[in-house]
Amino acid sequence: MITNAQEALSQEQRGRQRRYFVSMMVRTACFISTIFLPNPYRWFAMAGAVFLPYIAVVIANAGRETITGKNAIMNNQRRQITEG
Repeated sequence: MITNAQEALSQEQRGRQRRYFVSMMVRTACFISTIFLPNPYRWFAMAGAVFLPYIAVVIANAGRETITGKNAIMNNQRRQITEG
């Protein structure tokens, strides 16, 4: 990257959709594997199938709301001045 500018919103959304899709495919594989795996491993696959949707949504929703660096400090100071 040449500048500190954020990536385009369409590119960011495409990346989030791809991560969510991959997570849901892993979840589907976990559900299917519960049929074929022996008993102790079956429970691990079932736990993955149950908890993966929550993790996938949290990862997919992590995006532009994070402000880091000098801009975060400046925005916080402006907010304090205008509110106080």
